[in-house]
This record gives sequence, C-alpha cells and structure tokens, in this order.
Amino acid sequence: MAAHFGRRLRKGAVTTTVAAVAVAALSASQAPDVTADARDRQSAADATSSTDAASEANATGNSPYYTDLPPLKSPNPSPTIGTPVARGPAEAGIPATVLDAYKKAEAALREAKPSCNLPWQLLAAIGKVESGQARGGRVDADGTTISPIIGPQLDGNGFALIKDTDNGAYDGNSDYDNAVGPMQFIPSTWAWAGRDGNADGKRDPNNVYDAALAAGHYLCRNGWDLSTQADLNRAILSYNNSQDYLNTVLSWLEYYRKDSHEIPDGTGSLPVGRSDSGAGTASPSPSIQVPATTAPPAKQPKPDETTKPAKPSKPTTPSKPTKPSKPADPTPPGSDPGSPTPNPPSTGTPTPTQTVARLENAGTGRLSAVAGDTFAERISARAETEAGQGVGKVRVRFTVVGDTDAAFATGENIATIATDSSGVAVAPALKAGEKTGDFTVRATVVGRVLPGVDYKATVTAPVADAVLGDTALTGTAGGEFAEQVQVRATYKGAAAHGVAVTAALIKSPADPAENDKGPYFKNAAGAPVRTLTGLETDAAGRLTLPKLYTGDDQGTYVLRITTAGGATLDITLTVRPAETATPSAGPTE
Repeated sequence: MAAHFGRRLRKGAVTTTVAAVAVAALSASQAPDVTADARDRQSAADATSSTDAASEANATGNSPYYTDLPPLKSPNPSPTIGTPVARGPAEAGIPATVLDAYKKAEAALREAKPSCNLPWQLLAAIGKVESGQARGGRVDADGTTISPIIGPQLDGNGFALIKDTDNGAYDGNSDYDNAVGPMQFIPSTWAWAGRDGNADGKRDPNNVYDAALAAGHYLCRNGWDLSTQADLNRAILSYNNSQDYLNTVLSWLEYYRKDSHEIPDGTGSLPVGRSDSGAGTASPSPSIQVPATTAPPAKQPKPDETTKPAKPSKPTTPSKPTKPSKPADPTPPGSDPGSPTPNPPSTGTPTPTQTVARLENAGTGRLSAVAGDTFAERISARAETEAGQGVGKVRVRFTVVGDTDAAFATGENIATIATDSSGVAVAPALKAGEKTGDFTVRATVVGRVLPGVDYKATVTAPVADAVLGDTALTGTAGGEFAEQVQVRATYKGAAAHGVAVTAALIKSPADPAENDKGPYFKNAAGAPVRTLTGLETDAAGRLTLPKLYTGDDQGTYVLRITTAGGATLDITLTVRPAETATPSAGPTE
C-alpha cells in the first residue's frame, strides 16, 4: 500500500531482527533501491534500470501496507526464538475462497501468459501485505468482501497526492483516490487493469477473484518472467515502489512456498504492523480495521551510530525532500504512482519532464477499426513547453479506458513511451477486440500533474464487401438439394471472419419480400422457415447453410445471401418436377 517512510517500527523486535537476516538472502540479487532512504541507496547507475521498470505503473498509488514479517522456521520442530509454535500454522493458513482465487488466477495466467511463470504464492504474499488476505477471508460465497476494504485517502498528508479519478465510484471519495479491495488497487489503475475473475460480467476491485486476476495480469505485463529474480523484483516494485515493501513481499512469498494450507473463510489472522504508523498526521483508515497506532518515538540512532556519534556530513538531509511524507514530493524522483502525481520540485537544472507545460494531440484523428483488425493509425502525443517547443525524453503513458477488449499490439492495455527529440511519443499499434462500440485511449505525462489527452476510438462489427459461392442449384420437387449452400465473405480481398449473414428465400431479384412457397429450411422443430438470421462466417470467412429442401412446387426461385456491409449474392434454385414411375409392360404370350 504505502510510499516509503524511512525506518519502520514493527512489533516483535526479536522476530523482526531474525527475519531481516533471512530477507537479506532473498534480496541479494534484488533490483536497486528506489526509496528515499539514503542508507539503502545504491549507485545512481544501478538504480536507473530498476526505477524505470518500477515506474511503468503503480497498482496501489504507494498506499500503506502491512509490515508484519512471517515467522522463521528451523528445520526441526523447535520454534525459532521469538516465534511461538502456535503462530506458524496460523500465519500459513489462507482462507479457502481467497486461496481459490489465487490459484484460479495462476491457472488463467498460465494459459494467457505462460512465459510469465506467475506463482499463486506471489499473489498470496501481496494479498497478505495489502489486506491481510481480505481481512482474514471475510468474503461472501462469490468472493466479494463483506465490507469494502478502503485505504486512507491519498491527499498528500503523509501519503502520495492523487486527486479523484473515478468520481468516488469505487472508494466513495470524490476529492482524492483511495486504494480499494483485497489487492488495494487505486481507481485509476483499476480502470485499465481490472479483470472479471469470477465471470459475473463485472470488474469489481472488492471481489477477490477479480482482484487476484487483475493483480496477476498486472504483474505479468512488460514481458516479465517472474521466475527470474530481476523481473520478479521489478514487478513487485511496480506494485508498490518501496524497498521495504519488496523485502516484505519476498519474505512472504518464500514462506508460502514452504508452508501454506487452507483454512475456513473468516478465520485468518490479521497483521498488526502498518507502514503508515505515525506518518505525518495521517491515521489508518477505519475501514481497514486495524488497531490505531501512536506516534513513533524520537528517531533512534542507526546500528553503526551506537558506538560513535554521527558525522555532521552524514547524508540524511538530502534524502528528506524525496520522502513521501512531505506533500510536496510524495514519491521518489522518477517513480510513477500510476495516475497523475504531484509535479516534482525543481532542484537546480530542471529535468525534461519538469519543463513540460502541456500534452497535445500530435495529429491523430478519429480512430475506427473493424472487430479483430488493427487500427490503421497509431496514436501520437506531443509534450511541449509553455513556448510550444517539443520536449524529448519525456515518458508518456497511453491507457485504454472503457468497456472494451481492445489492446495494444503488446497484448496490454497500457504502454509507456518516451518522446523523441521533437517531443512526440507514438503508441504501439492498437488492435480491436471482438467487442464493438466506443472507448478511449488516454495519454498522460508520467510524473506530472497535467491534463491528459483523450483519443476516441470505435470498434465496428466485421463487414464484407463481397460474397462468393455457387450461383445455381437444381433439385427435384418433394426432396432436397443434394448439396448444402456454401459461401465465402471477403473484405478488400481478404477473408472476412465473424461477419453477420442473412439467408432469405425471396420472391424475385426485384422483389426482396419473403417467398411463401417453394424451397425452405427447417427450424429446430422441423417446421419450414424461409429466412435465416444470426449466421456468421468462420475464421476463413466461410459459411455453410443448413440443409435446403425443394418443396413440392416446381419452378425457379431465388435464395439471397446478404452480409453486414451490404454484400449480396443471389443463388438461382431450380425445382424440377418429381419423376413419375413408368408402368411396366405385362407378360406377353
């Protein structure tokens, strides 16, 4: 949930001290620190790649999170010092419905993005840190939390500053955003990351199935392979940009890999420590239902300061301007909380991002594509100074917003692109899904509070401009045509898949009224029908009609095939009279 606030105060000092040793082993290869603590920073060169990866998006807006660490277990039955035996099974228990959601999300991602290698234990680790496994599994049979889990408002008072993006639809707050649900998504991130994990037709951040699947897709973006430590670190840091958060999640991930079991819903243990304990004047949201915390004692000396006084040149002051507890700069430079963030303060020479005054449409027009096709035009935006000059090396995020399954060519509905020397960023190619209708692609400057640019897009139903097939069939009255009618629809010479087709027996090419005699199809009850709707071409643009019966009346009839887009094909049907048996000659003498 929260941005980094320097040293955390955790209960159970002995347990935490021992746990920190184990976490150190897990963190040996982790991504460089992106927090504001000077004691944890590595070289700027090392930090660059991690910061860039983490800033692709941010699920929680760096909202507060639980800091409790798992108990450490020795190979023998003896409990670790400071870890009661009774705590182990309780900490390893995951409420049944919550656990089921994690495992279903893992299975879905194994099919959708097999190269990601998402383990359900990672979702469990994040779920533990974000909400204590949905408050110990307080969910209904469908996986929706009994009451909403809403974090503190992100108003810059000890937290990041994120103005309202959903008009209070998810968090009930029309002034600022709050992290919502068991996986603590902020509304602006849920708008593009949300998924329907329980197939009820809704994307609800308060539903653990929806939230777990969304978290899985979120962690699997950017082509990350979570079986590698570097990508795993990047994915976790992108969820919440804090080194302490990374360490805590990694410790729970390892714990659940070694020890976990199912427990009844509502019986899970709740964490105690919170990353926002004593941060500024903020207090934990009562909706999260954790004990109130008191202000921390005066800052304690670091371990290496207990035997000697701190040097006056100790670099503690420079890190303060980037601490998230200061409203003027709630996130570290280069971090990206996933929705507009406060404009970073100037520190000497301004960065390219700091010089941007506005974002403009770089010439993209109205976007339209047929379902399943790639949009012909790519979206572009231009970052400009107040004087109208283009600004290079500025990160622009393009986000697909709305009820659509359209996505970029990368398979994701978010893409972050750096502007070129002229200030223009061009989004990846946009591909229409199967769902028709209007949606929006929104461009925003990463790391600045500036108005975004909305691009309207429309997905239309597949159409055909030609339909091909046999133009004449012959049959005998009282029977059926020997062959079923087969047609092929095309659009601009290529196969037109998913195109709606109507087949109707009409009176004549000049009179499209339905014929009341002659050939016919049969419905499910076996009754004659002469107009078929709801037909659709396959992936190759082909369609085979049901069996066609000749009827009892000889003559010439017309079967008209019509496709969405207006393409037609008239097939002439000839019904010959039934053959009469010729009497055989009698015996002759």
